[in-house]
Amino acid sequence: MMRALLLVDHGSRRGEANTVLVQVADIIRRQSDFAVVHYAHMEIAEPTIAQGFDACVADGAREVIVHPYFLAPGSHYNEDIPRLVAEAAANHPGVRWTITEPLGIHHKLCEVVLERVEAAIERAAGPRARRT
Repeated sequence: MMRALLLVDHGSRRGEANTVLVQVADIIRRQSDFAVVHYAHMEIAEPTIAQGFDACVADGAREVIVHPYFLAPGSHYNEDIPRLVAEAAANHPGVRWTITEPLGIHHKLCEVVLERVEAAIERAAGPRARRT
């Protein structure tokens, strides 16, 4: 059974914000065994969750794993995304689906935070401070 991954973020009016998920999907596509990886925005921008789910099925998926690219399990994760995914799935009888946990608390995310902090400290210090 072909399994697809559908990454979902909030969506933004700012194109550069929406492009982040496109780039994440590209990286995951290259680094994973998923034959099908699509992305969708919960609101504001396209593709919508319904469009993303449709694309997964059009590419042959019989199971869609939906990953909310969110930090915390708020109301979008607990209410909106499950409702929107269920509505999208209703158009595809026989296609299984599941929703993963959001990013949440994970030591690898904390490592990324610390890398970003260190980079900011180095930028703020400037070239003279780095020589000492």
